[in-house]
Amino acid sequence: MAVLPILQWPDPRLTRICDPVPEGQDVRALVQDMFDTMYAAPGRGLAGPQVGILQRIFVMDVTWKDGPADPVACINPEILSSSEKQATHEEACLSIPGVAASVQRPARVRMRWFDADWVAQEAELTGFAAVCAQHEYDHLDGKVIFDRVPMAARGALEADYEALR
Repeated sequence: MAVLPILQWPDPRLTRICDPVPEGQDVRALVQDMFDTMYAAPGRGLAGPQVGILQRIFVMDVTWKDGPADPVACINPEILSSSEKQATHEEACLSIPGVAASVQRPARVRMRWFDADWVAQEAELTGFAAVCAQHEYDHLDGKVIFDRVPMAARGALEADYEALR
């Protein structure tokens, strides 16, 4: 299909809260384009606002770099619950190339979404799948990794990013 341009921070579209995808809207071509873009980048997740689509949609494949591909498209996702136990992981972002941040998040989340054919899905995610889903979900709420670190660390990360641009 097509590889879409990825918006770079501080593009203001990356700070907008996204609207729901209208139920039943045909998103299969968009989902394929998002997967093509994510794999070409190469990333493990990509949210609508990162390609200028301000709707609640993201794609992820947390296994393709280390094993068989397992693509997941999430339309209008909802995080239903999250664990009190936290985990810290190094996160990078296709919209903030060259910078990674140590981000603390719930170690487990239960999420509900629709797939590209509008079939309802629900799963408990752990490990890197939980991290990736929460990272992409953040994009739908106008948040990036800079918003998930203490202010002092954010300033240093932003300076590192600016130096790379």
